[in-house]
Amino acid sequence: MEGKRKKFSLFSAILSVICVVFVAEAAAPVAAIGNSQFFWWIFLLIAFLLPYGLISSELGTTYIGDGGIYDWVTKAFGHRWGSRVSWFYWINYPLWLASLAVMCPELITTITGIEVSTIGAVVIELIFIWIIVWISFYPVSDSIWILNGAAIIKMLLALLIGGLGVYVAVTKGVANEYTVSSLLPSFDLHSLSFISVIIFNLLGFEVICTFADDMENPKKQIPQSIIAAGIVIAAIYIFSAFGISAAIPTSEISTSSGLMDSFKLLTNSTSGFFIGAMAFLFLLTLFGNMISWSLGVNNTACYAAENGDMPKFFALRSKKNEMPIGSALMNGIVASIVVVIAPILPNQDLFWAFFSLNLVMFLLSYVPVFPAFYKLRKIDPDTPRPFKVGGSDLFLKILVIVPMLMILVSLVFTAVPLQFDAESLNEQLPITIGTIVFIIIGEAIIIIKKIKK
Repeated sequence: MEGKRKKFSLFSAILSVICVVFVAEAAAPVAAIGNSQFFWWIFLLIAFLLPYGLISSELGTTYIGDGGIYDWVTKAFGHRWGSRVSWFYWINYPLWLASLAVMCPELITTITGIEVSTIGAVVIELIFIWIIVWISFYPVSDSIWILNGAAIIKMLLALLIGGLGVYVAVTKGVANEYTVSSLLPSFDLHSLSFISVIIFNLLGFEVICTFADDMENPKKQIPQSIIAAGIVIAAIYIFSAFGISAAIPTSEISTSSGLMDSFKLLTNSTSGFFIGAMAFLFLLTLFGNMISWSLGVNNTACYAAENGDMPKFFALRSKKNEMPIGSALMNGIVASIVVVIAPILPNQDLFWAFFSLNLVMFLLSYVPVFPAFYKLRKIDPDTPRPFKVGGSDLFLKILVIVPMLMILVSLVFTAVPLQFDAESLNEQLPITIGTIVFIIIGEAIIIIKKIKK
């Protein structure tokens, strides 16, 4: 019977990666970089995705289990670092959940034409959050039809916005000038602060490694699917970002409503069936994002708690179906607190404020993964590696150092105020303060639980 077991094709593996990784709402922040985004995409595909994909392929096929990057880092550097990684990896999720929740009231207004008050907006945001929490109590949150349905809608929106952008560019001209100089990399602080979004869009590909036992040839298919899906996703992002930049001058792109603003400008309409339909589909993708990621994030946090590296409450599982309900409940609690205090924050671009904080914590969780790869090669050379990255010791060091430095540099531009005018401080200080607070909480967990090295 084992010989008759159906195996994943390369196409199925690529589609599965796209389903989980592609994030439609990230198109607007990427477009805000300007025309130099095209350079950064190509550069980061080569300098970041390639080494990250190779490293993920080796670690994911060598150490298969529920812990993912938590397991890799714990095996390499001990439970203190495992605790940090599991905390950073988990806390990014409720922050991301809050960032998507604050988009819902405006989408509801676009769909229905009904303006909502501040209190009404908070109520809508809380409903969104707790629907996600409730769905994540059940295994259906990981069902393939949800992943595929959300992915199809995401790609449809991206292709529509890109196609409309091409049509407007051909018939009416574009909002931004496309010259050779404009396509060269921009090193101004505003543009560099959005590079972390591209890196964020290239993370999460290691999920394909969990399909290793179901592949015909995982040694070849895993790296092929990671790289192929990365290129496809980058192409879709670039195409949709072009649609946005065709409609809106770069300086005026909203990081929170850029996608819907572009549909309105490209169709010269602020309401009607098409705009309402696009807003509804976009709203569905927000549910899809959170549902598709919930099980992995919650399982990792629960697994870390069961190993003593996260608070005990995270280890709580449903007696009925063994789902990690402790982590899911904490998602709802943290995200709810964030959206309730949101109206008093100085930076009222709430999506970007919360999404940036989510970016910082998510990227922090990946920093130790790269040196963990190198150390595990040294301290655990005898474990069979179905896929093994070839090359000299110098090559492996370059493979580790380059992407790790890119994450660290992007973290600085995203989380650290490098300009001290009032506008810049209002935009970045909440992110800086939030990052410091969550790092301190993570260290407090280590101290309270007395986690040993």
